[in-house]
Amino acid sequence: MTPEQVQSFFAALAAVLVLGRLLGAAARRLGQPPVVGELLAGVLLGPTLFGGAAARFLFPADIRPLLAALADLGLVLFMFLVGYELDLTRLRGTERLAVSVSLCSVLVPLLLGGLLALHLADRHATGGRAAFVLFLGAAMAVTAFPVLARILADSGLGRTRIGGIALACAALDDVLAWSLLAVVATVAGGGGQWRMLLAPGYLALMLCVVRPGLRWLFHRPGTARRAGWQGWTRDHVTADQLVVVLAGLLLSSLATAWLGAHFAFGAFLFGAVLPRDTSRQLRLQLTDRLEYLTRLLLLPAFFVVAGLQVDLSRTGVRGLGELGLILLTAVTGKFAGAYAGARLNRVPPVQSGLLAALLNTRGLTELVILTVGLQLGVLDRELYGLLVVMALLTTAMTGPLLQLLGRHRGGLAALGDFAHPAERPRSARASRTASRKG
Repeated sequence: MTPEQVQSFFAALAAVLVLGRLLGAAARRLGQPPVVGELLAGVLLGPTLFGGAAARFLFPADIRPLLAALADLGLVLFMFLVGYELDLTRLRGTERLAVSVSLCSVLVPLLLGGLLALHLADRHATGGRAAFVLFLGAAMAVTAFPVLARILADSGLGRTRIGGIALACAALDDVLAWSLLAVVATVAGGGGQWRMLLAPGYLALMLCVVRPGLRWLFHRPGTARRAGWQGWTRDHVTADQLVVVLAGLLLSSLATAWLGAHFAFGAFLFGAVLPRDTSRQLRLQLTDRLEYLTRLLLLPAFFVVAGLQVDLSRTGVRGLGELGLILLTAVTGKFAGAYAGARLNRVPPVQSGLLAALLNTRGLTELVILTVGLQLGVLDRELYGLLVVMALLTTAMTGPLLQLLGRHRGGLAALGDFAHPAERPRSARASRTASRKG
């Protein structure tokens, strides 16, 4: 790199960090998750405003590959954290409800998204029609687990039963959506479809070799101390352990990229197989060390690289009509699917609506999936930009919907708790009648 390129890169990165931080803080003051402001910063720094003059000035063509490399690294670490925080033990005690709501909240938008894809394919499909239909269905079905967890914590719903069910459903939604996206990568033929035949062997390797090896890494004799009845645990993540985790993460991403899928799948899978039965302090240290670097430096670069692909300045009447159809499909599919799944399990109507509003959150996970689709060549940049707007709006509407429900129903914390009809206490009259019969 020349000195001028280094200077341009540092200036661009400083602008990314400052604007992302400012808009993230502004979003929080407005009751929105910070990712809304950070995503908006990426779009504003792109070619949408001023005919792309700001984007050309801040991000010259010769430094964009460096930003893209930072963005890819941020994507790898983010997907690792998503996989590591994906805890399916949340389903315990609510398996039937969570599974049925999750399936409905994925299948309905998947179907509606597929129908929408058939309508948009002639204008926007850049590859095979089947891959485009599957991809758009998956994009409609996703729920942002990390953003949802933040919204639940900020709203006071994190400790309620409906909040726990929402997180469990979002975890299952993510697994299903990424599985669909893996199918899309295979259909699209990202890099030698025959290699995808090796995917089951790679999955077995991760489960049977890598996972036990990582468990030994954090529990090996001679490096742990007794921690009460919980057994042998460590209280500190060493530099050697962190290097092993990071190297394994990069190798896993490399492996899935070689198999013909996207490298994000390898990062997600490595996070999912990393053992969670370590001490709470160890888990917090591991995630905190990576999360600070990811959220403060690497993800802002990812937002900007994603925003540079979004050009809404040329969106005409037809594009606005397509955006309306996309929003209608995304919101209707998620709301109808989640609400129907909850009501089939006899969840009260108001709590069913609350659950549907929560699962409509798409956030950063949606942006990741859209970026993967763009890199796989499944969709064009025009439709990519419209889908980014959809992700931004569906995430932004969650907070106002929760406030509206809480204002009309006596508070979100009370609204988030409910009892199954069979679990509700009997009235005093019914209890007296039962006692007489007894």
